[in-house]
Amino acid sequence: MQFTTTRGAGQPVSAARAICLGLAGDGGLFVPERFPSVDLKETLAQPDYPALAALILEKFLTDYDPAFLRDTVRQVYGEAFGEGTAPLRAAGDGLYSLELWHGPTCAFKDFALQLMPRLLVEAKRMLGDGSTTAILVATSGDTGKAALAGYCDVPGVTITVFYPSHGTSEIQRLQMTTQQGGNVAVYAVQGNFDDAQTGVKRIFGDADVARQLAARGVHLSSANSINWGRLVPQIVYYFHAYGQLVRAGALKAGDKADFCVPTGNFGDILAGWYAKQMGLPVGKLICASNKNDVLTEFFATGVYNARRPFYRTTSPSMDILVSSNLERLLYHMAGADRVRGWMKQLSEDGSYRVDPEVMERIRADFGAASADDATAAAQIRELFEQRGYLCDPHTAVAFSAARRNKSEAPMVVLSTASPFKFPRDVLAALGRPLPRDEFAAMGALAEYTGQPAPKALACLRSLPERFDAVIAPDALRDVVLGE
Repeated sequence: MQFTTTRGAGQPVSAARAICLGLAGDGGLFVPERFPSVDLKETLAQPDYPALAALILEKFLTDYDPAFLRDTVRQVYGEAFGEGTAPLRAAGDGLYSLELWHGPTCAFKDFALQLMPRLLVEAKRMLGDGSTTAILVATSGDTGKAALAGYCDVPGVTITVFYPSHGTSEIQRLQMTTQQGGNVAVYAVQGNFDDAQTGVKRIFGDADVARQLAARGVHLSSANSINWGRLVPQIVYYFHAYGQLVRAGALKAGDKADFCVPTGNFGDILAGWYAKQMGLPVGKLICASNKNDVLTEFFATGVYNARRPFYRTTSPSMDILVSSNLERLLYHMAGADRVRGWMKQLSEDGSYRVDPEVMERIRADFGAASADDATAAAQIRELFEQRGYLCDPHTAVAFSAARRNKSEAPMVVLSTASPFKFPRDVLAALGRPLPRDEFAAMGALAEYTGQPAPKALACLRSLPERFDAVIAPDALRDVVLGE
């Protein structure tokens, strides 16, 4: 399997090379040249999550030794996850919650970022690459900690994470600033996530930075979902969810299931579309946004407009105005020439318009809806009071969107983070008194709901903060070069 760039420049590369590079030289994202097909019966017959993951990954990572993939996924998903790898919970009225937050950092990013470092190290070995890989990460909250945990003390790798100052929950911030490891660094960036993401992308496109780092035996890569190694592991849990629906008798093999995904950067929902291209019986993919509803507007109008007010919400991982992975979908729908033009317009004007015929093809697979903080809070309270189900604000946004787009098919909502990552917001949604700090709120939420806070979050109270630097968006280059 070869991978090409969404903007059409250069020759196709192997999966190992795409994972090492992260971003293509022309600024585009790597995509597979074709979609491999899978036999649904074969996926349903897999005995557990690691076996299913190996089956899917082998279809895309064809230059990797299958034995390496099988051993690695069994180590990762057998060791790093606690209460089932991705349990499916019934939420009533044909709705289901796929809980993706039982990994070490309590967010869905663990599925990719526990595996991706091992894929990178193996890729470097395969390519004979003895350089140091400098991982740069822009995060809106969850990716940063998951990447730091995954790459902590990995030989031959350094990782630097940039997060928006005052743009994450306090728990998310502490997860990053208390991170241990000799190869990690964390910086708060003045502004929002798009300021951090734009700065990181600019560095990747800076030839002078690349030359200076190469002279030191260093090359850049990414752990954001712009990297193919981040995206491919996420395809697996769509097949896993479908298998659970079949085994629960919620549908028959071959019947369609819908999925609703809370997303800002469009990577998690794009993985579902890739699963559909491989043969998974997916009906609609519902893109759920918060008040930063640039994607909802795009699906409705065909206009992507990033020059709009930015809102800080109770679902900060979705506080994004430039959704990088949408570029991949546009490439598959319209080709590299059109994508180059649209991305040029986005860079210069902050917006672009997609042709009606392209939007018609996109809407055949996708729907969209948004929910503000009040709507999400009401959803949290309703789910808990009526179903005894506790969720975080991101998942609540998705449940709200799912209810408005429900068909006769089962609807799986991707639950992307533990509610204990946002204890004050969840407590407030439940109408409970708010303690003074996040950890008191975590304890109060556990007491009220009868559900224990994850140890990985509760222990943050006692950990020392290692990183407190706050930088301007134009200082990222100096940080990367050590100036």
